[in-house]
Amino acid sequence: MKVLMPGALRSYTGAAQVEADGATLDALFADLDRRYPGLRFRVVDEQGLLRPNMRLFVNGRGVRDLALPLAPEDFVAVVLALSGG
Repeated sequence: MKVLMPGALRSYTGAAQVEADGATLDALFADLDRRYPGLRFRVVDEQGLLRPNMRLFVNGRGVRDLALPLAPEDFVAVVLALSGG
């Protein structure tokens, strides 16, 4: 499936959009980490939870559950949330 990467993670992928496989979001990030070592840790924390500053969209719908099932034709967008004062 197609995965859109934020600029902050493109140093890992070398591209704005990459291909990856996975039956769930968690499996998708495991596959991405095999292809681009270190990427998963930037998105998923030590407890296996999505980091607070990361947002995921599957086919345009915001999700936070890494157990969410995926289909091969899904489009996943990884977005880095901005914060400030």
